[in-house]
Amino acid sequence: MNSEPSSVEDDATLVGRASGGDKTAFATLLGRYSGRIFQMALRILGDRADAEDVVQEVSVTTWRRLSELTDPAAVRTWIFRVTHRQCLNVLRGRRPQELIDLIPDMAANHPVCDPPRMAEAVAAFRALNVALTHLSPPQLHTWLLAEIHGLPHLEIARISGGTEEAARARLARARLRLAAEMRAWR
Repeated sequence: MNSEPSSVEDDATLVGRASGGDKTAFATLLGRYSGRIFQMALRILGDRADAEDVVQEVSVTTWRRLSELTDPAAVRTWIFRVTHRQCLNVLRGRRPQELIDLIPDMAANHPVCDPPRMAEAVAAFRALNVALTHLSPPQLHTWLLAEIHGLPHLEIARISGGTEEAARARLARARLRLAAEMRAWR
């Protein structure tokens, strides 16, 4: 027999208990999402230390503001929205050059590739990273959520706090701008 009733409780029940100060319920709730919070932050920020910091900030914010949540069943979307906003804050504090420096060293990851193809691939990634710095922050984050995380428009809207149509429009504008800037790499 399972002695952990919290492992089968739904999010809304855990939110209710955690809002009342139950630290075990809060830990269980956060445990369900901390891995996904970290992965989302890592993909958006490209830096492990920054992603770990975001997880900590999201944990603190969630604990402090959980009682303000009007729909406890929507805690998942709310947590991802908090994560998204925290990532935006980190990105706003970076210089554009820092974004370019986050490109992985592809030669180290793919030693079997021939040097000319590797040089071209690295140059294309650098060009994409530069092009990404020209997007507005909402466009950049919408593009990252759609293209890197594979989220649908509705989920992006929930995370960013806008409408599905606004998310669709931001993504379309981001894709158009990137396509224009990356025209030479087609």
